[in-house]
Amino acid sequence: MKTKVSSLLILAILAFGIISCGNDKKRTETKEAAEPQEAVPESVSYMVDSEASIIDWKGKKPGTTHTGTLSIAKGTLTLNDGMIGSGEFVFDMSTIVVTDLEGKQKDNLEAHLKGTVEGKEGDFFNINKYPTGNFVITNVEEKEGKTHVSGNLTLKEITKNISFPATVTTEGDRVLITSDEFAIDRTEWEINFGSQSVFNNLGDNFIYDDIELTISVVAIQG
Repeated sequence: MKTKVSSLLILAILAFGIISCGNDKKRTETKEAAEPQEAVPESVSYMVDSEASIIDWKGKKPGTTHTGTLSIAKGTLTLNDGMIGSGEFVFDMSTIVVTDLEGKQKDNLEAHLKGTVEGKEGDFFNINKYPTGNFVITNVEEKEGKTHVSGNLTLKEITKNISFPATVTTEGDRVLITSDEFAIDRTEWEINFGSQSVFNNLGDNFIYDDIELTISVVAIQG
């Protein structure tokens, strides 16, 4: 009987020792707590206000400057802690408007730009074949106190990456993005009409390749 009790006592002691060793091992494997980290800010989504968003454009030829607008039909935008995270915008090419002319001259130039004149469909934007354009943000960075936006601009089914500086401000549930004036080379999107870099012997009857743009986007949280 004593032998049996002694055996049980020994087994109990051994079991306790094994458990204790296991707990010690667990304690030695526990890592020290790290310093607290900042939480990743949540993305806030916005929808473009198409009635308040606009693109101003400017085109030039010797002795003449034409100005106009183009509407942003729809788009989405996200902000992370006040910084642009992503964005995509669609342009309605049928909304090309000339603002420096009136009457028949205005109508004629708008029709030529839209490509609705028979035989001149391909001179500029050919809206019946290419009714929309779009811009997709690919990168945003802060430089010299400005937000620099890069993105893929698609016109006439041709996509090129462009960059421009912009100012981003938030007002309650609204965000406003206003670019500085910047230029794109229209021939990169095969808008070649009157281009000296494409056609020879134009003399003074040419149109400069650069189109100057200013983009103003208003978006509402929701």
